[in-house]
Amino acid sequence: MTRFAPDELVLVSPRHLAGAGVDKIRDALGPLINMFGWTSEQLPPAGHVLLNSPGGEVVLDFTPGRQDGVWWTIAHHEPVWQAEFTRQTPVEAISAVTQALPQVLGDCRHADRIPFADEYPASIAKGRGWAIQGAAHGTTWTSPDGHCKVEHTADARHPWRFTHSVRHGVGTGWTATFTVDTPIRVVAQFVTHLTDERPVERRFADVPVLALGAAVITSTRSSRPGAETLHTAQQLGRLLAPTSRAPGAHRAR
Repeated sequence: MTRFAPDELVLVSPRHLAGAGVDKIRDALGPLINMFGWTSEQLPPAGHVLLNSPGGEVVLDFTPGRQDGVWWTIAHHEPVWQAEFTRQTPVEAISAVTQALPQVLGDCRHADRIPFADEYPASIAKGRGWAIQGAAHGTTWTSPDGHCKVEHTADARHPWRFTHSVRHGVGTGWTATFTVDTPIRVVAQFVTHLTDERPVERRFADVPVLALGAAVITSTRSSRPGAETLHTAQQLGRLLAPTSRAPGAHRAR
């Protein structure tokens, strides 16, 4: 087994195991500022960024280092709804939500470049192999590897709750919640990009250590088409492999 260098760029799947990807936060914040005219404030502590929509309807708060682990908060004022994401939530899924916020407000500029989900979340998850189970309290969807779970319930505060953990969540756990009155398309946007089977790029050192045994990881050192082909082959190999594989084993190339 060849271990990757800490700074080596790798492709990781499934996405929910890839970690935050904090070096890509510009993908979540930049389009709102540069394409849609949202205003930004830099606040203490260092790294704290507040974005306001042009009409003041939505505030996006990015606060790395919060004690409760909630790094991202999207708050809509009328109707009142809120979405929160903790530190290790994959930034690709968060970015998909933030970039669609202008469309939520009726600003459809660049809609051709920022597709907005038009399926119900359950249909998206089911189509990508997530197991769906009904219960008295609502519906639960579970990722094929069992590490990520979505609960849709009648909870008065958070009817949508996403939870993720590997080995009791040490260094790998994250949660995402959406309150009542969150537009269903916003939730569907998050589900679409969380369950996307395409790998995401990370520095190897940024992949949660305890997720290494469960994730498929390949190097980007080959050409992009070659790297993605290799990754797809390893994804297939993981699906076909016996389930008794040792928890600590992971493949490196």
